[in-house]
Amino acid sequence: MQTLIMRDVFIEEIYRRMRANKRIFFLSADFGSPKLDKLKRDFKERFINVGIAEQNLVNVATGLALEGYTVYAYCIAPFLTMRAYEQIRINLSLQGQLKDINVNLVGVGAGLSYDVSGPTHHCLEDIAIMKALPNLEVFSPSDWMLVKGIVEHSLRVKKPKYIRLDGKPLPQIYCSLKGFKIEKGFCELRKGRRVCLVATGMMTHKALQAAQVMDCGVIDLFLIKPLDEPALARALKKYEGVITLEEGFVDSGGLDSLVLKVINRGRARPRFMNMGFGQRYVFEMGSRDYLHKLNHLDVAGIIKNIKTLARP
Repeated sequence: MQTLIMRDVFIEEIYRRMRANKRIFFLSADFGSPKLDKLKRDFKERFINVGIAEQNLVNVATGLALEGYTVYAYCIAPFLTMRAYEQIRINLSLQGQLKDINVNLVGVGAGLSYDVSGPTHHCLEDIAIMKALPNLEVFSPSDWMLVKGIVEHSLRVKKPKYIRLDGKPLPQIYCSLKGFKIEKGFCELRKGRRVCLVATGMMTHKALQAAQVMDCGVIDLFLIKPLDEPALARALKKYEGVITLEEGFVDSGGLDSLVLKVINRGRARPRFMNMGFGQRYVFEMGSRDYLHKLNHLDVAGIIKNIKTLARP
């Protein structure tokens, strides 16, 4: 299994599609990567760097989409989602209800990807605020293989989308996407006995590590919105306890809110716990693993909560 950076795989996939499809534009808010240099060089006429201007990034992307182009707007996740939120709401969410607009907002740096850069660069709010907007799809992949499937989906579905990518190299989880349906929104990676971990993004990797010790189920939720809620309810129904794992603020409308809604609408009532960050920003300095440990979001903390929930 390969360990790759999601953004590199994403850019390589877009580059390959741009060679065959002249209706694709790639926009950046002064944000680059070594993989992006080749795309800029070979598609000068369809690459635009708007500068450090995330609000204008959304404006320009919307204008191109209204002319029938498929647009990818690439930026650091917290700046894209929070600095340009009004533009996303008005240009994409509102207009997306009236017409086809294929703008794909690509935010790099989900969760604590930029760990040592501090709370200004952490992105703990994006799931909650982006899933609140109507007519906007929200993706949170756990590995680079899923990113390939999301690119295929993004070209086919003419709707505004937010794709949150982790900024760190992550191991491959999915061997193949053959017969895989991105639209389902989740995958039960591991069946367990009494407790199921529902995770998204990087936290799916932590869930799998904990499950190896505790023999619990693991569900990777990679499409936050829209989600096949009845299918998820059926998958959770057989468990006595459910724990959500996210690099985001808990009790604030994020992954935990979504899963709890699914549980409440279903007939089963498993015991529920949510794990993430409390109502405080992370000012401590250190690696991602260190910050997880400080906030009891490491594998040891997950195992402790599994044991608590599994008690009779």
